[in-house]
Amino acid sequence: MDKRITLKELARLLNVSISTVSKALNDNPEISAQTVQRVKELAKLNHYVPNASAVNLKTQRTHTIGVIVPEILSHFFAEALHGIETKASEMGYRIVICISNESMDKEAESIKTLVKGQVDGLIISLSKETQASIKTDHLEILKNNHIPLVLFDRILPQVNCDKILINDSLQAKKAILELYATGCKKIAYFSGIQDTSVDNERKKGYAEAIKYLHLEEFIVCFNKNEFPDEKLLHLMQIEQIDAVLASDELGAILVMKSALNAGYNIPEDLSVIGFTNGIMSEHFRPSLSTVDQHAEKQGKLALDILIKRIEGKLSEQPKEHKIETSIIHRNSTRKRILN
Repeated sequence: MDKRITLKELARLLNVSISTVSKALNDNPEISAQTVQRVKELAKLNHYVPNASAVNLKTQRTHTIGVIVPEILSHFFAEALHGIETKASEMGYRIVICISNESMDKEAESIKTLVKGQVDGLIISLSKETQASIKTDHLEILKNNHIPLVLFDRILPQVNCDKILINDSLQAKKAILELYATGCKKIAYFSGIQDTSVDNERKKGYAEAIKYLHLEEFIVCFNKNEFPDEKLLHLMQIEQIDAVLASDELGAILVMKSALNAGYNIPEDLSVIGFTNGIMSEHFRPSLSTVDQHAEKQGKLALDILIKRIEGKLSEQPKEHKIETSIIHRNSTRKRILN
């Protein structure tokens, strides 16, 4: 395979300086139109592709952003990445995406790789392992190399950086109050994303709302690969729960599927609300009522804040940005009872 031609080789072939070639390729007015044409014709003939790090030596920027997410299959992270990529394109930046697969070691490895690749900044949604261990040593490399960081969705308070999230605790409270307003009196919380900051906050909001309403608390944590059908049926048959707030979209779908397979009707026998307004929520039958996390908006805001941080347009003190959200009512919840 032929070696890619460099700026230095173009300069040698044209018998001019590397600086002249660089300026000509960027239409610098210091270079004559005739020289600009010669340089561009030779560059095109040799399929010259600019090296991002070389082009930006003067500004010390590569206009490249690193992004690390725990997974890419969930609708939330797919939408967030879409928002990041869209905003990056608008602002003249490229993104490099890494998947941690919920592993702290993989997250640390990705950070090292991106730092070596000279990214201008990083956007990260932390892995389950990082949040469960509360270890952040692997993030120190960013501070040592003066690389700005923005955390979104999954955060740790002790990390000193800009953060983008929704008020998960408040939204969980609102979801419980909405279920209560439809006549539900025994409401459970099902989680398949334990050991994450978002789950902790949603669980906290659930518990506070249940206490406020003087209801009985039912919390079930499970592995998404092994949904506890028997536990759900026990709660419905023996405890007579009539509603579930699920930690995420997949968890809510699994709850509904289990109840439907057992012969129950939704929402007549069991009302369900989940977090994340994804494709499954809209197209499952019955359709799922959800807390819309505005994933794309979170992604765009994270990118916007990071670039402003890179370009020195923000105050030195990092900020936590909470996005307003809402509950989308579909067919998995009953209508409110009118007084």
